[in-house]
Amino acid sequence: MNDALKKDHSNIRMVLYKMSANMDKHSSEMEFPQKPMETYGVIGICGVVGNLVARVLMDHGHHVICTDIQNSDNCPFLYTLTNYNTHIYLSNHPESFFKSSNYIIPPPSLSKTSKLFQRIIESPAQLMEVDDLLELINPDKPVICITGTNGKTTTTTLLKHFCYKAGLKPTEHGFLTLQGNIDYIPPLQCRLDGDVAVLETGTEGKKGDLKCILERCQPSGGVITNINPDHLNDTHDFMHYARIKGEILEELQGKMIIVNADDPTIWGLISELDYHGKVVTFGVEHTPQGEGRKRCWCGREIFINETLAGVGYYDCECGLTHPTPDYLATNINKNRFTLQVSGETIEMEMGITGLHNVYNAMGAIVAAHELLEIPLEDLKNYIKTFKGVPGRMEHVYNDGTMELLVDYAHNPSGVETVLRELRKTYEKLAVVITISSESGRTGDVDIMDKAMYNADFIIPASYYSRQVAEKYISSGKIKLTQKEPDEFREGTLGATEEQVIEGVKQGLECDVDAVVCIGEAAVKYKDNIKLLIDSTYNTL
Repeated sequence: MNDALKKDHSNIRMVLYKMSANMDKHSSEMEFPQKPMETYGVIGICGVVGNLVARVLMDHGHHVICTDIQNSDNCPFLYTLTNYNTHIYLSNHPESFFKSSNYIIPPPSLSKTSKLFQRIIESPAQLMEVDDLLELINPDKPVICITGTNGKTTTTTLLKHFCYKAGLKPTEHGFLTLQGNIDYIPPLQCRLDGDVAVLETGTEGKKGDLKCILERCQPSGGVITNINPDHLNDTHDFMHYARIKGEILEELQGKMIIVNADDPTIWGLISELDYHGKVVTFGVEHTPQGEGRKRCWCGREIFINETLAGVGYYDCECGLTHPTPDYLATNINKNRFTLQVSGETIEMEMGITGLHNVYNAMGAIVAAHELLEIPLEDLKNYIKTFKGVPGRMEHVYNDGTMELLVDYAHNPSGVETVLRELRKTYEKLAVVITISSESGRTGDVDIMDKAMYNADFIIPASYYSRQVAEKYISSGKIKLTQKEPDEFREGTLGATEEQVIEGVKQGLECDVDAVVCIGEAAVKYKDNIKLLIDSTYNTL
């Protein structure tokens, strides 16, 4: 490492030190048990929370033993403990575990009336709940929380990429198959070993659930990417949902929030919640892609010259008007744009493409520069090497005449954004829908409408997309699989492995330049899709 780079890294670490020193200490009067050789017994090591609890304790120098009723074949996250020195009891909870533990931490899901909980109470060990642990161990590093409806994952991953390139270690929850943006995962992740915590923080759509996560994370700053009515079911109100996203503003009073200025819902929310802190905005130059409407906080419907779904340029009679962003992306051309900030212009070249990724990049750039003080010229170099998040417009196959992609998009605006971007590259496009919308039938219909407008052929692979496709049959765009999909829904997963494969098979028969398979199931069964391609074309 050359002297200049060492100096830059030293400066960034000094910024982190200052941020850490100024963080709120919610439990300054509490002391963590520090008796010599005390042992912390963690129950549920095969589960997400138990696994993280054990690693947090060990990262803070404590002796830990673990147990779970599952055997090794049914303990999916054992790989995260490879580099830790801990004794793990599987398949049972032996008496020696209870006798050896000074404190026992069960998973929050363990019923207080269960025999196992009673066994803990009757043991010589002291019960310690996960929330007790979070009170006793504070994050010892800056914590940046990123929330919004779309773009959270890419913005979070890109910001962590910037950190790695700058010589900083972001905390990682380490679960290869989990997004990990709700419940206890972000609060525990930010207490793992690292220089900075960059956390994707989501919501189940219930008042207080994001607030609860944020209070446990103790963020130093945050980012809001956008707020769209995509994760709602038929009984929820959009403004209620927006207020839930706004819980990050309540937690960051007096600190810094970085927001998308092109979103009228966010910009109005700052006044609606009387936010007092530093607001830094980002946006893109006026490149209208369509027209949209959103409800304003004054109750009126506000017209938007959209750049992407739900964001763009706007002006309401109540006085809510599009601000001039502090950081503005101009001259956008696929993976290139000009960053304008404080009279300075910097030419940016991304390793990913698309207007939606310009928005994602802007959020990450502003957070890296404003919160971590990473120089913009360094970020210019770092962004070139970021190749995106697996499952986001990921190319699976290309034979020179047709491409197959998968994308995680699972809500109306996400689907619309993906298909709009693909239409800029491909003349003829087929979309395989594996989604069961979180918003119920309203969302399923909206997704189908977006597909009808932006694709040449639609293959409804999931049961719910097949149901709403019936009224579009006469359009000639709908291509049904030979086997009608059975009813299936598991969380946000909308299709089974068989339904995904059947959908892709039908998509490959379409006369198009590209087939995109969208939804969580598309990404989950990506390897199965690759096997299908391999067996069909024998080229991978």
